[in-house]
Amino acid sequence: MTDVDDIRIAFDEGSLTTLRIVLGLILLGVALDTRVSDFARAVRRPWAILVVVVAQFLLLPGITFLLTLALDLRGSLALGLILVACCPPGNVSNILTHRAGGDVALSVSMTAVGNVLAIVLMPLNMAFWGSLHPTGSALLQEISLSPASMLGEVLVVIGIPFVVGIAVAHRFPGVAAKARRVVGPVAVLGLGAIIVVGVANNWAIFTAYIGLVVVAVLVHDALALLLGYAIGRAARLPSASVKACTFEVGIRNAGLGLLLVFSFFDGLGGMALVAAWWGIWDMVAGLLVATLWRRRSKGAPSSPAAAESAGPVGSVGADG
Repeated sequence: MTDVDDIRIAFDEGSLTTLRIVLGLILLGVALDTRVSDFARAVRRPWAILVVVVAQFLLLPGITFLLTLALDLRGSLALGLILVACCPPGNVSNILTHRAGGDVALSVSMTAVGNVLAIVLMPLNMAFWGSLHPTGSALLQEISLSPASMLGEVLVVIGIPFVVGIAVAHRFPGVAAKARRVVGPVAVLGLGAIIVVGVANNWAIFTAYIGLVVVAVLVHDALALLLGYAIGRAARLPSASVKACTFEVGIRNAGLGLLLVFSFFDGLGGMALVAAWWGIWDMVAGLLVATLWRRRSKGAPSSPAAAESAGPVGSVGADG
């Protein structure tokens, strides 16, 4: 069997453009659920926001790097996990927080801040941790990854839809409320269709190599969720806020990672498999954790903030 580092997965330019549009819709959905007041709320709760920012952009990539060494992963698989760890969350984290009875208002604020910071921190994190990896660094040198170019791509996919969405939500809240009911489902269906078509076109590669990533993704996803939970508990946040932290750190926008794999890493097989499977398993694990929390609390919100914020988060989005 060919080394997974030598596999390249086909993804034509038309599909890549479609993926960019779908991810833009996902981030637009996040922004339509965001208000300028969410950033003001974040300023009023700096400790909780700081805790999650540190976990997302410092601890999770670092722990992921150590995990790739402990599992002795091939370069492309290691880079795939690192890339996903560097991705921001999406509004699925808000939905899961609501389902678990957590602090949805805090979750929305964290998602907004996280996506803004990711525009700059994601490319820098990927370049830093990837260059440190003993086998992944060689692949990065072959590809000649440019953090500046990745910054431009992330800015287009995250920054522009985010600014447009917040502007619409602020200026035309009624339009935003109606739009987010459409944008979320369309984005979910579009991303699902892209993944299905991509897997179908590369079925032989998918079946031959997916076994290599299942265990790594399962462990990595569990560590991400546990890190969010542990950092919230260590910071002595209320129970509802701990739930928000868990999903803000544990849920990653793997769809964005998939786009970057094809845009900057020539469809590197191991990276694409990790990003695709992470996006699927992440949803399964997140729903499982949220459902267990919901049953434990018998469906009652853990805080007034969670109940108060249930309305705006009712739209559907996707992390991918």
